Amino acid sequence: RLRLHDGKLIKDRRYHLRTYPNCFVAKELTDWLIDHKEAPDRETGIRLMQKLMDHYIIHHVCDEHSDYKDAKLLYRFRKDDGTFPLSKDVKVFMRGQSLYEKLVGMDESILKVREENSVKYQRTFLGCEMIDWLIQEGEAENRKEAVELGQALLEHGIIQHVSNRHHFFDSDVLYQFWINFRRRRRLTELLNENSSRALSESPDSPFCLRKLNPDPGSTSFLSVQTNKEIKVVSAVRRSSITSLAGNANPYFSTTPALVFPPVAECNPKSVLKRPVTNEELLSPGAPYIKKTLTIVGDAVGWGFVVRGGRPCHIQAVDPGGPAAAAGMKVCQFVFSVNGMYVLHLDYQTISSLIMTGPRTLVMEIMEAIE
Repeated sequence: RLRLHDGKLIKDRRYHLRTYPNCFVAKELTDWLIDHKEAPDRETGIRLMQKLMDHYIIHHVCDEHSDYKDAKLLYRFRKDDGTFPLSKDVKVFMRGQSLYEKLVGMDESILKVREENSVKYQRTFLGCEMIDWLIQEGEAENRKEAVELGQALLEHGIIQHVSNRHHFFDSDVLYQFWINFRRRRRLTELLNENSSRALSESPDSPFCLRKLNPDPGSTSFLSVQTNKEIKVVSAVRRSSITSLAGNANPYFSTTPALVFPPVAECNPKSVLKRPVTNEELLSPGAPYIKKTLTIVGDAVGWGFVVRGGRPCHIQAVDPGGPAAAAGMKVCQFVFSVNGMYVLHLDYQTISSLIMTGPRTLVMEIMEAIE
C-alpha cells in the first residue's frame, strides 16, 4: 500500500462527475504487480488481489463488486478510508509490530542473539528485561499490565519461549520475537498460507496466524483471561501472524489461517441523528457544554472510536475501557486533544495525534445538553 502511494498509483480519481479519494485502477495495479515482480502473470495478480478483498484489506470504492476484476474499475485500501475491520488479533499484531520496531531502533536494545542448551536464538530477551523496558518506555503502567501485554503477544504468536515450554512470566526465562517484522515479504506468500511446506521454508512470515490453544488440563501453561479485551483508538490497522508448521506442541494450532471477522460493515452509519457544524457548536447560547476528560491508556489503548470530521464525534466507546471510565460517551464532539484545538480536523488526523501522543490523554469534548 505504501509503495503504491509513493508510486502515485493510489491517488484521487474522478469518475462520472464524482471524485474518489485514495483509490487505484485495478488494471493498472495488475500491471504494477507484474512489473515489480510481485506476481509472475495476470492470473496470479488477480488471485492475490482477490485474497486481499476476501480478508477485507481492499474493496471496490462503491462496494458494487465483491470480486477483483482486472479492468478499469476503482478499488481502495480500507486503511485509506477507515473501514479496515479491527479484530482483537489485528490490534495485538499491530502492538507487537510497534514494540518490535521500537526495540530494533534502539542503540542498546534488549533484543540480542543468545544461546540456551547449545542452541542460538535470534531476537531474544529475558521476560523480566522486557517488563522493565515496557515500564521504562511508558508502554505499561506497572508490572502486572506489562505481564498481561506479554501474555497477549505470546498467545497471538508474536513472541514465544525459545523452546515453547512456558507462557510469559516476570522472570529470567528466555523469550524471542517469533516474527521478524523487517523481513522483506512478497505478496505471493499469501497464496501459500495453508501450505506447511511453504511455512517451514519461511517460518517468520506474518501472513499466517498462529494462535495459542492452551490445554485445559495444563496448570503450567496458563492462558490470559478470556475477557481481557484489547482496546484501541480508531479503526486503522494490521495483518496476522505465524504458524509452527508441523509442530507437535499441543499448545499451538496445527492449521494456520488468516482470521478476520466474517462480516465487515464497509461504511458504518454515524451515531449522530443529524450533521452538526462547528458554527453551531461554537455559537453563543448553543445547547452544548464543554468537559475535560483525562484518559489513562491501558496496555493496548484507550477504548474509543473517532469518526467524522470538522467536527469529529465519538462513534463508539468500549464499555469496559479507560475512555468509558473517564466519562466518554458516543455523540460527544472532540474539541481538543492534549491542548491542541482539533474542531477543524478529520478523524484520521485526530487518531494520529492520539496514537503518537502520551499514554495519558487529555481531551476536551462538547456534549449536548439533554
